[in-house]
Amino acid sequence: MGLASSVTVPYAAYLRVYEPLGAFPEPERSHWARYARRTALPSAQDELRRSLADLLPTPPVPVPVHESGDAFVAVVDGVVCVCPWRTRLRGWLALEDLAARLPAPVLDAALPPVVRRQAQADYERWQERNPDARPWIRTATWQVPLRWFVLFSGEEREYGKGEPGGEEVVLRYRTPMVQARRRVARGLRTLRDAIEEGPLIDGLVDVGRWLEEFHPRSLVELDYGGLVHMVPGAHLAEDRSAADTEEGLAALRAGDGARAGEAYERLTERWRAVRDRQFAN
Repeated sequence: MGLASSVTVPYAAYLRVYEPLGAFPEPERSHWARYARRTALPSAQDELRRSLADLLPTPPVPVPVHESGDAFVAVVDGVVCVCPWRTRLRGWLALEDLAARLPAPVLDAALPPVVRRQAQADYERWQERNPDARPWIRTATWQVPLRWFVLFSGEEREYGKGEPGGEEVVLRYRTPMVQARRRVARGLRTLRDAIEEGPLIDGLVDVGRWLEEFHPRSLVELDYGGLVHMVPGAHLAEDRSAADTEEGLAALRAGDGARAGEAYERLTERWRAVRDRQFAN
């Protein structure tokens, strides 16, 4: 078995939106309806392994040549909802983010400039034909952005085996779109009343605008993804990040700065310890 098929790819968490089939125009709706009836569906690890395989050739393929026809599927109150992978679009977006995060020599060694220029040219041509396109999945490496937890309640936390009889550990939150939007709006009001404009508020505004792009009966999911492979099980079992976020916002609304500070400190310390692992030997 080759590297790309055998390795478990860690380090990434995901914010996903699952839309009901009725949100998609034809012929895409029929495609997803047929797709959802499959007996075996690929997982997030399958998607990452395919992406890893594209980076092995010389030169590497940073963005798939063709858009993925796969999706994640969830059934919500009897309604089939799908979250298209849109791997090609997300590859372009990730490439833009990578250029802003890595030093030029490191980036050039991993992805030669000529490869990046071609990918950027392809993206610009594609954008002209698809000006309203947006991804159904957002990805974060080595962390879960704190603003993502605002969308969820601590009671929506799911921790354990992902599939019946499976071995994969899952830590995730799921909530109806209407709840996610309501929490974003309330969180923004609380933060703007308590603190100055800054990255936390800007990030939450961005997430709120993204959610507005989707059907109101969608499902929103925060999945710790590959982070479960790098964080000790005892730490995962004790992780109550959404509940800490709820507590901090409730304390701010009540004018209890001390309690809000304690909740924020728990969150930042927990996620600083996770992010620091990327620099471990």
